[in-house]
Formats: sequence, C-alpha cells, structure tokens
Amino acid sequence: MWFKNLQIYRLPANWDMTAERLEEQLAKKPFHPCGSQDMESRGWLSPLGNEVLVHAVGGQWLVCLGFEHRLLPSAVVKQEADERAEELAEQQGYKLGRKQLKELREQVTQELLPRAFTRRRRMFAWIDPVNGWLVVDAASQSKAEDMLEQLRHTLDSFPLTLLRTERSPMSAMADWLAGGEAPAGFTIDQDCELRSVAEDKAAVRYARHPLEGDDVKGHLEAGKLPTRLALTFDDRISFVLTEKLEIKRLDFLDVVRDQVGEADKDDAEALFNAEFALMTGELAHLLPAVVAALGGELSAEAVVPAGITGELPRLQSDKPVAADDPPF
Repeated sequence: MWFKNLQIYRLPANWDMTAERLEEQLAKKPFHPCGSQDMESRGWLSPLGNEVLVHAVGGQWLVCLGFEHRLLPSAVVKQEADERAEELAEQQGYKLGRKQLKELREQVTQELLPRAFTRRRRMFAWIDPVNGWLVVDAASQSKAEDMLEQLRHTLDSFPLTLLRTERSPMSAMADWLAGGEAPAGFTIDQDCELRSVAEDKAAVRYARHPLEGDDVKGHLEAGKLPTRLALTFDDRISFVLTEKLEIKRLDFLDVVRDQVGEADKDDAEALFNAEFALMTGELAHLLPAVVAALGGELSAEAVVPAGITGELPRLQSDKPVAADDPPF
C-alpha cells in the first residue's frame, strides 16, 4: 500500500466525522457490477477486500472507490450500425435519414452492451481526521474529482477545500533553481520541466541531468518557469512537485520500505497495515514541510472550496500550461 501520486485537499478542523459514521454512510452506496445496460458503475469497496469500507490504522483512514466500465468503442457501434443501415437502404430503396441513423445506433448500443467486456479499477483516498488532510492517489485533479464527486454524493456533509499556499509552486521552484538550493529538508534532484509563459508555450525538459548549470539559469532568465521539479525530502521520499501543487512519481526510499518487518511479509493484512502506517507517517511529515517551503497555507477566507462547480479550479494564479500532464 504505497501511493504513487498525491492530489491534496483540506478538511476543516471542525469536521466531526468518525470512522463509524463514515462506514455507515459509505455502506449506502456500495460498488455493484455494471447492469446489462449500464456503461459504467461505481461505488465503495473494502480496501482490504473484506466487509470493512473504512480501513483504520493508527487513527488514519483509507477508503476505496471501485469502477467498472464497459468496453464498447464507438467505432464498433458505428460499423455495425452502418452495415445495418446499408441493408435497410437496399430493402427500402432509399437511405436512412439522420434521425433514423441515430435511433439505429442507439439500438445497436443496447444490443451490444450486455456482450461487451468490462474493465475494473480502484482509486484510494487517505483521510487524516486529526490533521485535516484528504489525499487522493490519482495522477491528475480531473481523475481525483471522480473520488470527490462520489464522496459528495455519499456523505451528509463534506466541507472540502483545495490546499492553497502563500507562494505558488512555480514561483518557489524558480527561486530554488535560480539559487541552486532547495528549502530546508529538501534536495533538488535531476528532473525538471521549464515552460515559457508566452503564447508559444516553448518547453525544455531535463531528465537525469544536473540542474545547477548555467543553461537552466539561462532558461529562467529567458522567461521560462518550472512546471515540474524532482525533489527528495529528508533522504526518505523522492517525488516530483508540479505547478498545480500536485505530488507525482512518489517513491518511498529503501530507508522507509526496509522498516516493514520480515514477519509481516508472510501475512497479507499485516503487510498492508504496516505499509499504510509507514506511508501515512512519512506523509504526515512531508505535507507540512511542502506547505512550509511554499510560504505556509493561505488563510481560510482565501481558500477555494473544492468541486463546487463539478470542476476543480486551478490551485494557483500562475498562467495555465497548455500541455496536460506531459511526461518527462
């Protein structure tokens, strides 16, 4: 149980949810496989595969959202509908109209859906009720919104807000690269992406390349700003910080993973619990350190509620980047 990506949100200090109440509310919307005419189904699963929907270890909670999606490509529906349309045209002596074609495609979809393959996936969220963190293991904010939307539909009250900091990650990362020094507790690694704020969106990416050279500073002076920067915290966790205040490519180093006892490796549940406890303990140190490195949290009045319009707003006021989650 090691998260790979972190989409980070804040719960208010007065959120009075308990694990028992959360369990009761999640149980109202459990996961069920797709019905014969369902394109997608989603609902709550047990993180451990038992009957418990809220897995609690040391006061930390883990919840799991299950998805099932039918694989019915639109090209397959179109091909079948077009073939039937040709047959009908030959029988009738004239081509089908637009409305008839639409109805035919809908009919084909209904016939093919029960026979379509399904694909399942899971998404996890860690809830720290003591320190007010909710963290979704998702590669992007749009993917994390699936989890947030389901939580909003399930819980009686879900007062979630975006994590906002005094300094934007883009501005802070630019200063760290220009000065050749990371904030206390962090080290700068060898992956980075710099992108122009001009209309051309020109970008340069460094992979496994020293970042203290004059070429990086030259790009900064030319107006490019960092959108991603690889860092290591306390020689225990490596990750990539993005301009949206996302943490990606999260990797717990051997000094952390080696703390999992040998005895636990023979017991799947004990191993799961040990890894979850280690992960949340490490993240409980990392997240405040990241916030501190970015100048601290904004006051509650300046924080934007998450998911009010169904689409998460951008976390910072920097100009948006054209590419969506580019690799490097």
